[in-house]
Amino acid sequence: MLYHLLLPLGGPFNVIRYITFRSACAMVTALVLCYVVYPAFIEWMRKKKMEQIIRAEGPRDHLENKVGTPTMGGVVMLGGLAISTLLWARLDEPLAWLVLTVTLGYGVIGFIDDWKKVMERSSDGLSGRYKILGQVLIGGLAIGGAYATDRMDATFHIPFYKHAVFDFANLWTGAPALLGWAYVAWGIFVLTGTSNAVNLTDGLDGLAIGATITSAGTFAVLAYVAGHTEFAEYLRIPYVAGAGEVAIVAMALLGAGLGFLWFNCYPAQIFMGDVGALAIGGALGSIAVLVKQELLLALVGGVFVMETLSVMIQVFWFKRTGERVFLMTPIHHHFEKAGWGEPKIIVRFWIISGLLALVALSTLKLR
Repeated sequence: MLYHLLLPLGGPFNVIRYITFRSACAMVTALVLCYVVYPAFIEWMRKKKMEQIIRAEGPRDHLENKVGTPTMGGVVMLGGLAISTLLWARLDEPLAWLVLTVTLGYGVIGFIDDWKKVMERSSDGLSGRYKILGQVLIGGLAIGGAYATDRMDATFHIPFYKHAVFDFANLWTGAPALLGWAYVAWGIFVLTGTSNAVNLTDGLDGLAIGATITSAGTFAVLAYVAGHTEFAEYLRIPYVAGAGEVAIVAMALLGAGLGFLWFNCYPAQIFMGDVGALAIGGALGSIAVLVKQELLLALVGGVFVMETLSVMIQVFWFKRTGERVFLMTPIHHHFEKAGWGEPKIIVRFWIISGLLALVALSTLKLR
């Protein structure tokens, strides 16, 4: 919004044409909004008894120390993200709107889930099949719409290699349109998988949001260079028109995440709930698909992948043998059961997330 209002004035306002400037402003705006609003929001949620429902089968420490902590903190985080994006991104750029739509749409699914848990005083919430259905529908509308309007092609790029590109639409000349839509299905899978992976990771104070901050910062860089013709050509990465504005959304997510972490760090004053976790995954997944770095998402979000794989391995092996591989899943609970303190687990997972982000950025020079 401010881009369209201030740029015509010229003079000192010419600085607003630079994506780097607006990205920094988006981050600070989202951070300040969250920092200012959270104290009142937390107090209001306490008065309304909108508390996190702790699973009875979870670690004993959680039952003793986390009961009574307000949930649905993702509402403020998404509000800060949305307001910041609308203020600093170009409103004539469809890709920024696409990411924001997926993020808020997934947030609505999470809000319904959280609301049911709080109202019914149960940890069950919304049925898993309805969650998946909602994620697929929203992801399909967003990614399918981008493909149908030529805002996104059907190419799949592999990191580490300069020319490893697969064009779904040209793999079979007999049905290019059909295979092109197969890529859309792949995009929906990435969005849904990332959303649920972040949700699984959100089990300790500050764990999921810490990994989100490093992931958002990394994808802000990737989106910026993907939207810059010279940088994209030099680094041998796919150029995506308008991706620079997506970097502003990523930086707004980073700022909102920092604002939330101030109140979510151990011991947490508020939890993000599914309204935050599902939305964050949708945001990261949609950015990765749009800038053609889906495989790097698995590296950048390695903590999310590790948490998800631990659950899958546990379920598979238990059904097959009746025995457990881990003491408890997701894997952060395994380390709790093994005697690690919660702060130690959180910080070590943050370190892993930061290292993976650096490795992912280093791949830009390995192509």
